[in-house]
Amino acid sequence: MTFLVILLVIVVLCVIIFCALYNKLVGLRNIVRNSWSQIDVQLKRRFDLIPNLVETAKGYMKHENETFVKVTEARAAAMSAVNKGDVKEVSAAAANLDASLAKMLLTFENYPELKANQNFLALQEELTSTENKIAFARQAYNDAVMSFNNAVEMFPTNIIAGMFSFKQSDFFEIEKKEEKEAQKVNF
Repeated sequence: MTFLVILLVIVVLCVIIFCALYNKLVGLRNIVRNSWSQIDVQLKRRFDLIPNLVETAKGYMKHENETFVKVTEARAAAMSAVNKGDVKEVSAAAANLDASLAKMLLTFENYPELKANQNFLALQEELTSTENKIAFARQAYNDAVMSFNNAVEMFPTNIIAGMFSFKQSDFFEIEKKEEKEAQKVNF
């Protein structure tokens, strides 16, 4: 009788541990999904700001059309990548958009009357704020991915992860070496 009670306690304890580990994996996966949603929200905000910034600047910079076209194309590619939901594709598209925006903002430096325009200044401030929020959201996402991936790989949660097909998530990374370097500003 004592043996059966001990065996029952061990089985119940194993079930409780199993459930706790499974719930931990689900919770971490949901944190990753939530973090991705935060990036998505900030990217959407950025996408909404870019056309306003471009239109405000166009009046001052009629001969800089190529810069606007590149920004617009990069924005469209990034929006398409976000809609697909592939982290690696979004990372690449976001890096391309970052480079296009940086070039556009550097070009703005040559237009003192544009820099004095209050609408432009407000839009530029909003874009800068959004870029900071995107950077924070990317960091939070990568932290969540690291925690989730660690749980998927580490014992004993790796056993449950394998049983229930929990797969590692992709980090939000910059893949091209030149995109990791700071933009050069010449005055």
